[in-house]
Amino acid sequence: MGHLRIGIVGAGIGGLAAANALHQAGHDVTVFEQAKQFFRVGADINLTPNAVRALDGLGPDIARAARASGARPTHRISRMWDTGEETSRLPMSDEAERKYGAPQLTIHRADLLAALADAFPLERVRFDKRAESIAATGQGVSIRFKDQSEATELDVLIGADGIHSVVRNAMFGAESPRFTGVVAFRAVVPTERVKDVPNIAAFTKWWGPSPESQIVTFPLNQGRDTFIFATTAQDSWHEESWTTAGNVEELRGFYADFHPDARALLDACDTVLKTALYERDPLPHWSRGHMTLLGDACHPMMPFMAQGAGMAIEDAVVLARNLSVADKPAQVPAALARYEAMRIERASSIQVGSRGNQWLKAGGNADWVYGYDAWAVPMA
Repeated sequence: MGHLRIGIVGAGIGGLAAANALHQAGHDVTVFEQAKQFFRVGADINLTPNAVRALDGLGPDIARAARASGARPTHRISRMWDTGEETSRLPMSDEAERKYGAPQLTIHRADLLAALADAFPLERVRFDKRAESIAATGQGVSIRFKDQSEATELDVLIGADGIHSVVRNAMFGAESPRFTGVVAFRAVVPTERVKDVPNIAAFTKWWGPSPESQIVTFPLNQGRDTFIFATTAQDSWHEESWTTAGNVEELRGFYADFHPDARALLDACDTVLKTALYERDPLPHWSRGHMTLLGDACHPMMPFMAQGAGMAIEDAVVLARNLSVADKPAQVPAALARYEAMRIERASSIQVGSRGNQWLKAGGNADWVYGYDAWAVPMA
């Protein structure tokens, strides 16, 4: 098989998952990342069985590292904000592994990035490379960076550069993401502080009085810590940031009428981070010529189904499978079209479902999400 020269813009979870899969397939892969190095920033992530199974196919080292730093929630539970009534309960952990071939893992984004980065040749990551312009020519795709350096004659360019994707803008024109009117608070507390909250070892979602309002908790760091994620409507806050401090008293005020078990979680918080949530509508296409998108670059979604990272990893695997059968650059557009055809309906459905925020509120079957196998889904 011929080896394609592939550039990936963005060294996030989707970009590094794709880099590993494509490198293992024998392609010449370079990742261009705007940061000067890998930093320990970002949110904690819920990897449901579909995402973990996709990760497992990237190799035993990645699988072991994710399990070593992550936690395995016992269940996925829904509770009502006021009465505390439990409205759904799915067994996870060993039962999920038996049913779906992989467990649920909850993990810090930086630990997952480290597992992916350690498996990929570091010399193939170009840091401090902020893409400025992109052009497709007869000789391939070229990128000019803000430092005036260039990458030229790429057979494939993959935009894994998030909701503000430069690659997406180059392909389909500039368009700004939309503020949802919802903000999110994040905190991590030692589990010892909240050990008396029922089912603290589970992934629990407290459903609020409106679709915008919720509190989600799950274990981290092998259960030593507990992650708390809360959302609420607030039109006045537009700042999107991984690191901006929020106000703990403001956080508690938004949920003052919630059940005592939910309030106990917030009472344990010393500090909190705050960000506005943005989204886009589903795209009709993800690919053009020798360029394509994955993850938040093509389907940024609300966090309410906890599938953002999972969809990016699934994209990476299916994209790599399609490019693995492209023997020469002339076959790339057809391979990218097959990738898009295999992924766009599923990702768009989850994108829309995440916006509606009703999934598993009162029971239901999770198989259509958790049972998906990116390595085995039939090729288009």
